[in-house]
Amino acid sequence: MKGYKMVAKTLFGFEDLLYQELKDLGATKIEKGIRMVSFYGDKGFMYKANLSLRTALRILVPIASKKVFSEKGIYDLAYGIDWSKYLNTKDTFAVQSTVHSTLFNHSKFVALKVKDAIVDQFRDRFQERPSIDIKHPKLSVQVHIHEKYCTISLDSSGESLHKRGYRVATNIAPINEVLAAGLLMHSGWKGQSDFLDPMCGSGTILIEAAMIACRIPCNMNRKEFAFEHWKDWDVDLYERIEESLLKKIIEFPYKMIGYDKAPSAVRKSIDNIESANLSDFIEVVQKDFFESTKEDLDRSLHLLTNPPYGERLPIHYPDFYKEIGDTLKQEYPNTNAWIVSSALEDIKHLGLRPSRKIKCFNAKLESRLFFYPMYSGSKKAKFNK
Repeated sequence: MKGYKMVAKTLFGFEDLLYQELKDLGATKIEKGIRMVSFYGDKGFMYKANLSLRTALRILVPIASKKVFSEKGIYDLAYGIDWSKYLNTKDTFAVQSTVHSTLFNHSKFVALKVKDAIVDQFRDRFQERPSIDIKHPKLSVQVHIHEKYCTISLDSSGESLHKRGYRVATNIAPINEVLAAGLLMHSGWKGQSDFLDPMCGSGTILIEAAMIACRIPCNMNRKEFAFEHWKDWDVDLYERIEESLLKKIIEFPYKMIGYDKAPSAVRKSIDNIESANLSDFIEVVQKDFFESTKEDLDRSLHLLTNPPYGERLPIHYPDFYKEIGDTLKQEYPNTNAWIVSSALEDIKHLGLRPSRKIKCFNAKLESRLFFYPMYSGSKKAKFNK
């Protein structure tokens, strides 16, 4: 496969997951970094990566990189790129930058230098210049500086890939779709049993779980990607790749259920599930988890949830987590229970010892994904008396 280097950005702790996704998808020369994985592929693979990668936030295509020691060095690197390959004078563009450097400490200034270089090149060559459009540019340029090493890339994704396109209704602080998918993958979820999210909010975990189980490409519902505005956009190639991915979708033979005690959350979940075309796979009912019982005591159940958390919520968290633990112990035998929480002290009141803890970040909150395997022995004995 003739290809070029690309970089997939991700969340903290998801590098191994993204590496494996890329390997399974057929990428070559894959290398892990911090919050990113680099790889090689051709144009068709870039389309496939944007459609398929559950733990990627965006796919960048580097077009120039070099050590720079001054503002002029940044400008010269950008000016040395033939921007007419990517832009016409009537097009729009935007430049964003990320800077981790002791030499350069102002990301907006770095972005401005690259913007100036692009504009000056067009003026010098064509006496006209493309315009800036921050909200919806035809070309999105990303600049990354790590110490003295500067890389200029084209952003093939546009809006962050966590914006899958299915969310039409949200709750307070909904979980990021990429985070939800990564937590499910960390939990070993592949669609091998019944699934429950007992505090499902707006349904993101349920939707991501269904797409993993059915092998549905996660970004099939997006309205567009940035590469659709590029000069080399190949709609026929894209449609062939989309069609080949759709042929790999499989049925889900188990139950997938979501509970929430708030009627408004249940409505939002149902709306989002319908928007994702997953109503045939997922059932959402209004129910308080603390008053629930596992539907089939003998069947294996995979439970993953992001319990509500925030200063605005009127919850006494020690009691809240104790109730979660009591419900799991008394009513959910033969269940692999996974709980993500940033309430790292309060969750100790669950009264269960986690067999695994995986560090992650929910927005800027340091969190953990806790695994509590609930065995069936004692519960069975209780019911068989």
